[in-house]
Amino acid sequence: MKEPTLGNPQNTIEVLQKYNFVFQKKFGQNFLIDTHVLDKIIAAAEITKDDFVLEIGPGIGTMTQYLACAARKVVAVEIDKALIPILEDTLSDYDNARVINNDVLKVDIAKLAEEENGGKPIFENHVPIKSITVMVQKEVADRMQVGPGTKDYGALSLAVQYYAKPYIVANVPPNCFMPRPKVGSAVIRLERYEEPPVKVKDEKLMFRIIRASFNQRRKTLANGLKNSAELDYTKEEIEEKEWLLKMK
Repeated sequence: MKEPTLGNPQNTIEVLQKYNFVFQKKFGQNFLIDTHVLDKIIAAAEITKDDFVLEIGPGIGTMTQYLACAARKVVAVEIDKALIPILEDTLSDYDNARVINNDVLKVDIAKLAEEENGGKPIFENHVPIKSITVMVQKEVADRMQVGPGTKDYGALSLAVQYYAKPYIVANVPPNCFMPRPKVGSAVIRLERYEEPPVKVKDEKLMFRIIRASFNQRRKTLANGLKNSAELDYTKEEIEEKEWLLKMK
């Protein structure tokens, strides 16, 4: 299989100029041009030749080339029609890579798993995924891994840490992208727990309470819960539960 050719500024510029590609802000298009970061992402994801990988937003196929070299099969879902001819070109030497031109929210993931992954689910609620490796804005990655007692700790922190142990693999500054974004990014790996660190009877209710608790951070917890549209409890019921908690 051909070694990846993308991941550096010169080759990326050549591809973009060849197709007269125009970046679309609505799609948040910033293409990675640092091979060291690409290598770190592949290593952190621990991809093997037994793995099927779903990539969301392949761009011009930079990461896709690296994934195709590491995995058994790669399906990349790209929403921008203008990128499809480019992907057909940059991935022409990778027989194990397939591109779907669609919004990933409209893709039938269950059907895709049946077709490409032997019927094994890719991701669903409570399916034991070993890990997820993703690149997000640096401030989002910080909120995902931060602990209690800090200003960034919130509903996102609790939601992520209920399911997985997060740690930042690499910080990715703006100069690693084309065009340069205004903010830095980070690659974060989420190692999913076999069992959540706490057991709850009603997860949906738990997350509604979490959202209600952090929606009005300047209020006390009791007042935040009383004024939340997330909960079906009356103010009297919340006050009663608050009294019971204090008693315990």
